[in-house]
Amino acid sequence: MLEELLLLFFLFLAIMLVVKVGFGVIKYLVANAIIGLIILWFTNWIGISDVPLTALNVLVVAIGGILGVIALIIVYWF
Repeated sequence: MLEELLLLFFLFLAIMLVVKVGFGVIKYLVANAIIGLIILWFTNWIGISDVPLTALNVLVVAIGGILGVIALIIVYWF
């Protein structure tokens, strides 16, 4: 009985930890994507680059942020 309660307690703690870390990562990715997309849009607008806004490019920008934008500009430039 005691082992089952301890197992449920630690399972609950593990689920809470995964949810908390998951929301932290999602907030980081959303902020990173917004900043990266603004930079990418601005570079396209002033004519520095001609990178299309596809789902894959948005994913690269969301994960890489400013470095993802720089990588996309370099890839599409050459």
